[in-house]
Amino acid sequence: MTQPLPALTVEIDPRLLEILVCPVTHGPLTYDRDKGELISKGANLAYPIRDGVPIMLPEEARELS
Repeated sequence: MTQPLPALTVEIDPRLLEILVCPVTHGPLTYDRDKGELISKGANLAYPIRDGVPIMLPEEARELS
């Protein structure tokens, strides 16, 4: 039986977080390191970070419950 791979933590430049805003609300984003996402509480969306690059497209974001 194979062991599950450890979760990869995605690091993002803190300076980038200071200038990025939600493309829907133009509001601030928070970084969820465990899930590798940028969270927009105003839009109730989570934008993925892939290979260290935030994907800031609303159609790529997942809705938060």
